[in-house]
Amino acid sequence: MCLALLVILLHCSSLKAREVFTINKVEIRADPSLQVPNGDALTILCIADISKSGNFMIEHHFTFFKDGRILSDITSLQNRTEYKIPAARFADTGEYVCMVKAKEKKKKSEVMLVKVTGLPKPKLTALKNMVTEGEELVLKCEVPEEAPPLTFTFQKLLTPGGPVTRTKKELEKNFTTIEIPVEPGDKILRFQCIASVYSAHGMQESAPSDVELVTVVEPFSTPALVIEPSLNVTEGDNVKLVCRVVVRNYDIEIIIQKDKVILNSTRGQNTLTYFTKVSMQDNGNYTCKVELGSVSKEKTVNMVVTELFSKPELIHSAKMIDEGDWLQLQCKVKGLLPVTKISIKTRYLGKDNLLNDSSSFITKAHVNNTATYICTAEINGIIKESDPVKINVYAPVSIPQLWIVPSVRDVILGRAIRFQCQSMYGTPPITYKFFRGNKTVNSSQIFNKLPAEFRDKPTEVGVEQYSCEASNHHSHIRKRSRELNITVIAPVGKVNLISVPKREVEDGKGISFRCYVETGSLPINFKLLKQNNRKPISEDTKMDTEVIWYKETWSKQDSGEYFCEASNPTNIVQRSDVISINVILASWQKVLIALFVLVIIVILGCGGCCWYLWKKRKAKHPSIEMSGSAGVTNSAGVKLEPRQNSDGQYYPGYMDDSENHMKATDENKAPVQKGTEPVYSEIRKANNDSGENRYSKIESCPDAT
Repeated sequence: MCLALLVILLHCSSLKAREVFTINKVEIRADPSLQVPNGDALTILCIADISKSGNFMIEHHFTFFKDGRILSDITSLQNRTEYKIPAARFADTGEYVCMVKAKEKKKKSEVMLVKVTGLPKPKLTALKNMVTEGEELVLKCEVPEEAPPLTFTFQKLLTPGGPVTRTKKELEKNFTTIEIPVEPGDKILRFQCIASVYSAHGMQESAPSDVELVTVVEPFSTPALVIEPSLNVTEGDNVKLVCRVVVRNYDIEIIIQKDKVILNSTRGQNTLTYFTKVSMQDNGNYTCKVELGSVSKEKTVNMVVTELFSKPELIHSAKMIDEGDWLQLQCKVKGLLPVTKISIKTRYLGKDNLLNDSSSFITKAHVNNTATYICTAEINGIIKESDPVKINVYAPVSIPQLWIVPSVRDVILGRAIRFQCQSMYGTPPITYKFFRGNKTVNSSQIFNKLPAEFRDKPTEVGVEQYSCEASNHHSHIRKRSRELNITVIAPVGKVNLISVPKREVEDGKGISFRCYVETGSLPINFKLLKQNNRKPISEDTKMDTEVIWYKETWSKQDSGEYFCEASNPTNIVQRSDVISINVILASWQKVLIALFVLVIIVILGCGGCCWYLWKKRKAKHPSIEMSGSAGVTNSAGVKLEPRQNSDGQYYPGYMDDSENHMKATDENKAPVQKGTEPVYSEIRKANNDSGENRYSKIESCPDAT
């Protein structure tokens, strides 16, 4: 029995070991199609194609993905399953994938793109169905079925120029709200909204929402502006402007203004009045404005003012009058009614001074009459004034004076000269002209009492004549200054210094220096200086371009470097190049030195000859002297050798007879030179003498002793 059970178990194990399968393919489908209208049902099918080795059951794990995110996990013994979306929305648009896993094996389907078209109609709600002008109206637009992000567009309908739109995006909500101001004049407001959505797979827009109606209530009516007695008035008429408004218990403000000028205002009333006596300046538009918070309503009317009389005209004889001439003024007025009052006035800094209460004014012109003149006329309480007239009275200029600044006698060629010209009397502006000779150099107009300044640069040496002329708006007077004579001098040019003789001069003799300049005005001051010595050796002022200095006796200490300085009244100093002067010995000094040197040479030559002869003779006869003095001892009592002196030293010139004979023979052959003929002649004579004569010659020599 046990054996049978064991066989059955082994058989079952072998059967289980033969359960083999493979996933051939995973297929994904969309029902009803890949493009579904918004709100319709959508089913995603996933089918696994699996091959098996037998009839055994396999557990399948289905996973649905959308755009890479897991939508659902389903486990089934069947080889297919589905994922249902009851009402498809735009948010369901995307790429779908199905993955099947069985035991350790898994496989994915291909990617399937599903599109949901259209959006649900949004819902628009106004938080209030009745609002007041100037109030903020809150509108809400929502698409509860869709997921954000969404874009909402609000439209205000039936407005001049077409719908007014406002757009707002919502990234995290499927609704939004906006505030819309209620404009004055709005009666019934109509709004609608549209929703739209954008994604990587396209854009969809909804149909407009239902229209939302809102009723607008006026806090006050549009004002009425009335001008009494009428819109057409005449200068001098009394006019009343009345502004009325219908208000519903609000704290309104009423303003009457002309252009931008506020004439009158009130608060908390429904009527405002403004009174005035009109003139031509009151022509124009008048506005009554009623305001409450941000709500403003206004009414504008145009008032036409007829001119009662024309603007007066001030007639004048001339605007520029010579002092002493007649100043005549007359005020003319054109109108239907007689003039009540007419005046002529002067105006200064906005202040009027009365000259005459009549239509004319005449006086002899004086400088003090320079002013701005006006005339005024009054009819029926209306005062008008003429255009201002500026009249200048000119006093003639006095003879101008011309001078140099700073005052100098002479000026330097090429340097600018500063002149000043001034008339002490005369009404500005004064025009000054500046002349060099008869040629106009420059001109200047001065508006005050200060002098005019001019500059000129002379180009030639000599005397220049300058003058200036003054004039103003006086019709006749033009005056010229006296001529100012200016001496133009030139600074010295290049300075040269030469000497005669050049560079060298004998001690005790003289030298001439010539210093000259190439250009320069006279007189010229010349200075001769030695380098490193500030004190001039010589200084002269000449009415010439050169100077010559002569110094008679020069010594060695006068050697050095010399230069010349030149200047004239310009005080500009020029310096020459440096020249070197070397003082050498005079001719007689050279001869004296040569003689002295020659004497020294002769003395030295004679002394040398004598010393030489003495040495020679002493070297020839030492044995004779020694034999005549045999047994000579030194101071110590020691007997000396024949060739020793008293100090025990040997004579270097000692020799025996044979040696003396040989040497004499050799000396006999020696040539006799001209410079030493007496010496060599004496030597030859000594060699021819006998021995006894030789001894006497030495004795006769003063040096033998």
